[in-house]
Amino acid sequence: MKVKKLGGDRLLMMIEALANPQRLRILAALQSAGRTYVSQLARDVGISRPLLHLHLQRLEEAGLVHSQLELSTDGKALNYFQLRDFEIHLSPSVIAEAAQTLTMKPKP
Repeated sequence: MKVKKLGGDRLLMMIEALANPQRLRILAALQSAGRTYVSQLARDVGISRPLLHLHLQRLEEAGLVHSQLELSTDGKALNYFQLRDFEIHLSPSVIAEAAQTLTMKPKP
């Protein structure tokens, strides 16, 4: 299997998105349940929908999940989320290579 190299900005976004216990729980729930709509995912994880949306937005920006808005048979809009297939391989050499491509400025 060929490992796709990540640029520094993308790698940093992924690591930052994963560095939160709630987001790890969300990813675990999606791994277990598969494709799930927001209300069900909020119940599964045990957090409010507004808070879940904030976490899902961060995960989606990092490319770890994706969403699809669909209409149910009764006309309700349901936002479904599912995991994207991803792997992160970290080593000193991978980090050094990715760091050379960083365009993001350090946060104070």
